[in-house]
Amino acid sequence: MRKLVTLYCLFILASLDLAAQNKQILYNFTAVPQSMMTNPGADVSYKFYFGVPFLSGISANLGSTGFSAYDLFAANGVNFNTKLRDVVNATTSKDKLVVNEQLEVFNGGFRIGEQDNYTYVSFGMYQEFDAFVFVPKDPLQLALDGNQKYPGKSFNLGDINARAEAISVLHLGFHKNINEKLILGVRGKIYTSGFNVNSINNSGYIYTAPSNTAVYDQKVNSNLQLQSSGLSNYIDNDAKFEGGRKTAQKAFLGPDLGLGLDLGFTYNPKKNIQWTGSILDIGFITHSKDAKTYTYKGVYDYQGVNPDFTDINNSGSTYQEFQDAIPLDTTRIKYRTWRPVKMNASYKYSWNDHRSNAPCDCLGKSNKDYQNGLGAQLFMMTTPKTPMVALTGFYQRRIFTGLNMKATYTIDSFSYSNIGLGFAANIGAFNMYLMGDNLLAYRDLSKAKTLSFQFGINFVFKGKDE
Repeated sequence: MRKLVTLYCLFILASLDLAAQNKQILYNFTAVPQSMMTNPGADVSYKFYFGVPFLSGISANLGSTGFSAYDLFAANGVNFNTKLRDVVNATTSKDKLVVNEQLEVFNGGFRIGEQDNYTYVSFGMYQEFDAFVFVPKDPLQLALDGNQKYPGKSFNLGDINARAEAISVLHLGFHKNINEKLILGVRGKIYTSGFNVNSINNSGYIYTAPSNTAVYDQKVNSNLQLQSSGLSNYIDNDAKFEGGRKTAQKAFLGPDLGLGLDLGFTYNPKKNIQWTGSILDIGFITHSKDAKTYTYKGVYDYQGVNPDFTDINNSGSTYQEFQDAIPLDTTRIKYRTWRPVKMNASYKYSWNDHRSNAPCDCLGKSNKDYQNGLGAQLFMMTTPKTPMVALTGFYQRRIFTGLNMKATYTIDSFSYSNIGLGFAANIGAFNMYLMGDNLLAYRDLSKAKTLSFQFGINFVFKGKDE
């Protein structure tokens, strides 16, 4: 059973090819067209824009609440197995590893109607890789040390909780300037899944009763399930590898389909007071192509010397009894997964400090934009266990007509000292933005528990009065 659990845990952890999906710098940073991807009701009203294909939106973030790369790979003379045991012993089953990567294939938008009474249409496609793994502490401890050192301990197999997937998303959004105070937005999405691995709602335990002799009373109660689609060519021993080209095609246009919805709003009760909110990825994907479900379900009681349940050469009938009691069952059946729902809400107070009256028109002619903005943002995301929550304070500054800045300070389960900075620059119609998170960690990236960056290039065309 120890080898079985080891393989199961390693399979899930191997799903991580690379932080949560909180894009607190981009959110409501309307100098960047991609801010509409975090709120379809964002206050964006360019005449039209289009992104440079594959360069308009590149983002990645990585986070761990329990350990850093330094804890495992520091060149400090400590054996790797020792460092791995120290990490496992220091974590809990609530600690998590999260990874998200996004690449915009194309993106664009245009305004219909007058500036003060318009409808905005946006469209595009992006590819996304997303993985979320809770640390399976008890199974990892069992895999590393076995159960002989822990008589009387019940190893919780429910600690195994993970998901990973690669999808592409086609989207079409509309937002309407209802009046001078309110903007409402909606975006429809079509998901295509290249691959998915999903192992949640597991339960069971492995228990060994204390013994002063070589005789053990051991019980295994297993209710493990792993659902997958698009992966049989990598999992099954008798399957043929598809090749890099076909694998890349599936990453962008997978065979499994789903639907999703984004909602958002911007409300200005006063000209310099702004409330915003959004709910993203209310949707699902149905996995039917190359879908398989692997289960280990059953109960096994054993009395005797400590056995190796996975050794086919084990003497007696222990191996076969275990296989019969907790068989590996593989079924081909479609299943449905729900997207992790993201929720944002923010408040911003803006002021101008009167520099727009200076002799040079450094800030442009718009009366709508203020030079400074200060506020707070709340982010929440659903997970297989408890929701992820982050609170951000931010300061925005319109430095001059072609340059905007946003600075953030975020508190979440990954860090209490996350300082981020983003810039958006415009030279004529050319628009480029660059954003980075957890800047204090750049002094030693190996010790960082969360990192993210965003970059993009667009061409933005404004009306004559903007």
